[in-house]
Amino acid sequence: MDRTRSLPKGEAFDRAYREGTVVNGPLLVVRWRANDLGRTRWGFAVGKRLEKRASARNVVRRRLREAARRLPVAEGYDVVVTARARALGASFGELQAALARQLRKAGLLEAGE
Repeated sequence: MDRTRSLPKGEAFDRAYREGTVVNGPLLVVRWRANDLGRTRWGFAVGKRLEKRASARNVVRRRLREAARRLPVAEGYDVVVTARARALGASFGELQAALARQLRKAGLLEAGE
């Protein structure tokens, strides 16, 4: 995923987190908010409360980033994906399926998915 698809920490990330519409699931929480940029930007949050080791949190973050890259998501949104505790033990396939399910509920997947 290139940098233009990254939701920078700070005001934009906080606004999407605070004001975004929420879809909950057992592995992930997805918040999204429309933006005026014409492209979808992604932010991923894996809290220190879930796991003290940064390496374990980074594995989950990398898997989520790759899962998001592979999905046909509609353009024009800021999306924040927050991992839940069960996400730490989930495989890539489970995380990708959970993300697809949450995005489908949100109506953010393009037709055909």
